[in-house]
Amino acid sequence: MRLIAGVVAALSVAASPLTLPAPAAAHDAVVTQVSLSPSKTSATTPTSATLTVTASRCITVRTLGVAVRDRNGENADFPEPAHDVRICPRGLTITTGQRAFGAGAYIMFGFYESAGRFHNLSTRGLTVTPTTAQRPPAAGRRLAFSEDFNRIAWKSRWNGDRSSAYEFGDHNPKDNKLDWLTPAAVSARNGVATFTARPARRLLENGRRAWSTGLLTTEDTAEEFTARPGDYAETRVRLPQAQGAWPALWTWRDGNGEVDAFEYHPDNPHLLELTNRVRPAGTYHEDPATVNPGGWVTIGVMFGARSTDWYVNGRRVHSDGTGVGEDWSAHLILNLSVCAGEYHPAPQGTAPLTFSVDYLRVWR
Repeated sequence: MRLIAGVVAALSVAASPLTLPAPAAAHDAVVTQVSLSPSKTSATTPTSATLTVTASRCITVRTLGVAVRDRNGENADFPEPAHDVRICPRGLTITTGQRAFGAGAYIMFGFYESAGRFHNLSTRGLTVTPTTAQRPPAAGRRLAFSEDFNRIAWKSRWNGDRSSAYEFGDHNPKDNKLDWLTPAAVSARNGVATFTARPARRLLENGRRAWSTGLLTTEDTAEEFTARPGDYAETRVRLPQAQGAWPALWTWRDGNGEVDAFEYHPDNPHLLELTNRVRPAGTYHEDPATVNPGGWVTIGVMFGARSTDWYVNGRRVHSDGTGVGEDWSAHLILNLSVCAGEYHPAPQGTAPLTFSVDYLRVWR
């Protein structure tokens, strides 16, 4: 699992207010929302918003964009708002960047920033209808590997001491990691595995203080389970909240074979990194409706010979069109790494970092 740099600029979402419409102050120009679209779209279809506004007198605003709130009040704003634009009585129309939404009902409204203050415009509804139901990815397959974490079967099913993916076996500082692996950092209780990372009394080769943390791999075990082309792997995880946490489900064998079912960094709170390194391809999947710090999410990957497909909560979100080839096979790795700070923040303090997993299953 090698580091992917931060999110590209096109995925940036403008800051927007947390409260719904408040009128502009009396001494400001009066900005009016003339129209806002769309009112309907379909799930998983990338969509732009078009906003038309007018002002009682010409005014230059720092940001003009379209905010969206889901039914829980969480942000799901359209990306790429307009910056440093002038609104006059004759009106102004902007079109945002695209994003896809999960099915459901949302509140949508224009907003602008002027003199360091945000102002919300009129609200309207946005209805996102389900797309044609997809065939469940596990349909027609048999369960080849099933782990519900009632206990951790060390040596027979899982190895937590070392991985060939780490340069020094139990640590790997050149990959921007503070990890020092120990099986004691992984526990199972009530059907949930918890990975806990803490500062360790060890120094890495680069002089940085290590963090003891956990990794589960099927490599060097009695079962020696490997995924192969056509398999579908799925896990349900609770994403961490603390900066520096770097959880992932990925594959590895003989110095290669890496497919990242997901990687996550809390500084990009609504984004999963989905990457095929066997035949390089991948994407950033961003969705505030399903990906949140501290929230549970189900993530799956189909290791197709000609296309690797990723699923979030049972919905296919990306197909890479490259796949892993006919001869690929690799061990599973589920772990919590700790960032060293090169591309994503290192831990802020010494408080433990945690990551939880409900299950990991593979169908073939």
